[in-house]
Amino acid sequence: MLSLGLMTVNLKNEKGYFYELAKRAQAHNIVCYRFVPSSIHPLTQKVTGEQFNPITSEWEQDEFPIPEVIYDRCFYMNDPHSSQCKAIVKWLKARKDILFLGHGLPNKLALYEAIVHSSLSPYLLDSKPVASAEGFIQALSPQKPVVIKPVNGSQGRGIYLLEKTSKGLRVQTDTQDTHLTRTFAAFQPAIEWLNRLTCKQDYLVQPYANLRNEYNHPFDIRTLLQKDENGNWREICRGIRTGMKDGIISNLSAGGTITSFESWMQMIPKPQSEFISKELDDLLSRIPSILEQTFPPLFELGIDIGVSDTGAIWILDINSKPGRTVALTLKPELTETLFNAPLLYGKTIKFGYSETSISGGFTAR
Repeated sequence: MLSLGLMTVNLKNEKGYFYELAKRAQAHNIVCYRFVPSSIHPLTQKVTGEQFNPITSEWEQDEFPIPEVIYDRCFYMNDPHSSQCKAIVKWLKARKDILFLGHGLPNKLALYEAIVHSSLSPYLLDSKPVASAEGFIQALSPQKPVVIKPVNGSQGRGIYLLEKTSKGLRVQTDTQDTHLTRTFAAFQPAIEWLNRLTCKQDYLVQPYANLRNEYNHPFDIRTLLQKDENGNWREICRGIRTGMKDGIISNLSAGGTITSFESWMQMIPKPQSEFISKELDDLLSRIPSILEQTFPPLFELGIDIGVSDTGAIWILDINSKPGRTVALTLKPELTETLFNAPLLYGKTIKFGYSETSISGGFTAR
């Protein structure tokens, strides 16, 4: 049987998702293991983790060799254990005898710098590192708000909207259920605040694009792409995420809601909806191949697209470890497709594509 390792930095993470994968694995002649990178013994290279028992449908403590194929769902924080895990994962990915479903993407700034000169450039917001807090704040211009976000961030955490006004520096951010605004009347306290923020992790800055609807709710288009068992990219689902009124992000972790892409399209004028649909189809067909020309092979992508009040289309984020909430909410009939996809693709990269397949293509919804 093929051994598939489901890897996170904490065994409490992704429990529901991994359970759904594991209980379908036996039908594909796959045995599933769950483990943390730091649980690999450096001398024996045996892993202390859990094996899924298909008879009892439970995870059981076990020691096992490093699995042949690994599904990396590690989300790193700024802590020593994450740093340790990140180094081990880098070592695993360098080994020729271990396969990964997807090798992942670098941080947001490195990703931007890698694709800014590609044909995706017109859809990218200019991104630069936040260096000196003092120099950064002094360089801000009135009526030109900016957004700062962690280079290694996810789920909308740590994103701030900064705007220089006649009253000082206004800072806005969204928590799980609240939109917060604070104004620094003097620049020194603002500099100290930004120093505290950026000393913990690296940040990037982008110009602010008004990505709100007519009711002043931020929104974006979340699209999930996955490779099928033949190595072809397929668009699984497109949905609209809408944030709280006056907020700055639409992430579900910040209280965002989900609606169908089709219902949103019906609310906008036909010429605009046709333009958006055509642009999205074109973008989504190009993004995977452009990424895989620069980075190692990928398995899945969560792509967030913004549409500004002027009709401009922006690529807001490209995530190589996406969630499935939007797809499962809008299209529950895709449940089996979503939970079987990693298993099918795991067999593909281990045993090869079917003889009739042509890998590398793209299929829209």
